[in-house]
Amino acid sequence: MLTLAHPAWLLLLLLLPLFAVLALLVFRLRKRHWDAFVAPRLRGALIRRSSSIPRWVSLFLLLAGSACLIGALSRPQGDAGTRTETAQGRNVLIALDLSRSMRVTDVKPDRLGQAKVIIYELLEKLNNDRIGLIGFAGQANIYAPLTVDHEAVRETVEQIDETWPPEGGSNLTKALELSIKTLKQTGQNNNTLVILSDGEENEGEVDSLIQEAERAGVCIFSIGIGTDDGGFVPNPDYPNNRMLDRNGQPVLSVLHNEVMQKLANGTNGRHAIAGTGANIPEMVAATVEQMDTFELKGRERRVIVEYYQWLLFPGIIFLILSVVLGTRWRALKPHTMTATAALVFGLLFFSNQPVRADEVKDAKQALKQGKLKEAQKDYKKLADESTNREQAAKFRVGEGTAAYRGDDFRSARGAFSQSLLSDDPKVRAGGHIGMGNTLFQLGWQGLADETYPEESQQPPDLNKFKELVLKRLAAMQKSDLQDEGDTQDFIRIDSLMANWADAIRHYRSALDDDPGNARARHNSETTMIYLKKLQEILKEEQEKAKQAMPQIIPGQGPPQEGEGDDGDNPDGENGNGDQEGNHGKGDKQSDKDGNGDKKKDDKDGEDGKDKGDPNESAEERARRLLKENSDLEKGPLNPGRYRENSPEKDW
Repeated sequence: MLTLAHPAWLLLLLLLPLFAVLALLVFRLRKRHWDAFVAPRLRGALIRRSSSIPRWVSLFLLLAGSACLIGALSRPQGDAGTRTETAQGRNVLIALDLSRSMRVTDVKPDRLGQAKVIIYELLEKLNNDRIGLIGFAGQANIYAPLTVDHEAVRETVEQIDETWPPEGGSNLTKALELSIKTLKQTGQNNNTLVILSDGEENEGEVDSLIQEAERAGVCIFSIGIGTDDGGFVPNPDYPNNRMLDRNGQPVLSVLHNEVMQKLANGTNGRHAIAGTGANIPEMVAATVEQMDTFELKGRERRVIVEYYQWLLFPGIIFLILSVVLGTRWRALKPHTMTATAALVFGLLFFSNQPVRADEVKDAKQALKQGKLKEAQKDYKKLADESTNREQAAKFRVGEGTAAYRGDDFRSARGAFSQSLLSDDPKVRAGGHIGMGNTLFQLGWQGLADETYPEESQQPPDLNKFKELVLKRLAAMQKSDLQDEGDTQDFIRIDSLMANWADAIRHYRSALDDDPGNARARHNSETTMIYLKKLQEILKEEQEKAKQAMPQIIPGQGPPQEGEGDDGDNPDGENGNGDQEGNHGKGDKQSDKDGNGDKKKDDKDGEDGKDKGDPNESAEERARRLLKENSDLEKGPLNPGRYRENSPEKDW
């Protein structure tokens, strides 16, 4: 049965009769002009007539060639029935953590986003295997059954997020139970389970499930998503977009590897941490290759036979013959012949060019003209629809550039992050520079509430920078950090340090891929200047705070609860005011209690309460956080966050 994929093109056939009538009218009009200009008796001597047959044949061939090309554009197709695809492969089930903590941004763009990138790479690497997707939070659900249709799995991964599970939490036990049950139903005794999670304290016991997985022949490959420093769990339903635990404290989520490693070791699998430089898709593929292969039956596909080429080739031949027969060769000049040859070549070359070239041109033109939203949308569409990873990475750079110029730094960060998957050093260097610029702007925007001057080649204005930092520090000093937690101004300073440290890392990665890139070197040096200046400012403010702090004379500290009489300690050895803890010390028992309080305070700090020194100013606290990362020349800063655990986990 013959069908047309694009029948609307056939409407152009209605124009061909009009062209034929128009040609006939032109011919008659020209003949009439000559008859009026030359007398009949002189026409034979003055006008040298040639046969009009070649011109009419040329016109006919032109119309026939146009008709063939229009028919080819309508894409005639034939239905050759259906075919069931078969291949030798294995079963690979992916379990994706969808708890709220997967939205933490300690990795870029966030944990869930990085997990999705890994899944995309696995879909490309394991193209002959049957892959399924399970999402888990408080409960586990199958969102994509085991299938060889990887495109369907990809579409599910693109849409899935933390709002899909009906119940919050991080119940890895339920995910393991459902995964083992699903793989058992395949009838194969050699399958692979890939778990992507931040490894938060999971509900339930997994020891018995490890034994069951081993008996069922399930090999577990666990992938940790996140960092040891972690980040605050976001939630738009809470103030400052931070989830609070039952004690009203911000929930900090860090990477836990213990359970993940236990699962992998107990089933003879492997464990890896995303973002450490390990080639996870290659590692998973190597693990999967150890599994036994079997014949996989895919879905039935409709087989389409294209017939457009049967019209395209004759159409081109007719056009060439039309040009040849309709040309007066003796009167043809060399430049005219060159133009004719170029026209023929253009018809042959551009007739098969894909429409995508026009889309790329439109995106570039929109970016050049400053239509940033349009350019961002066009590049994103090109990247989403591209099946070539290298091409998609280039389009992501374009998308990120358009978003960056439009001050949409969040979208720019996501686009540049995906461009780093390229194997081309030049493209990867462009992605790293874009990520560095974006992170620098995010830090500056949080500090100054405005963007940094674009492509500024001027020396950094350190005086203005100092004014901005002092303004934030002054605002921090007004808040009681011990009672109210981190203020918004402290968060800005904290984010600035983390973003700029990551920016320097990306600039240096760009220089590794493209050592001669002057822009990456300039931006890296500028960011380092600002970070060193920030360290200098914090040090100055700390010194000022110490000088302004009242000095306590030994033996004459302010009376505190439990302080003994001066007469009991005439030498003042046990009557010292404790400057660090501000605890009075009286007799020996009181001294012991005072020391005990100090140890307790230290322990609280280790547990993550970060109560610190009651006399510690806001500047001193910021300085302490920066001091933890004082080696600015060698590596990224530690965000300096502390973990706070609640009695029960509900995110």
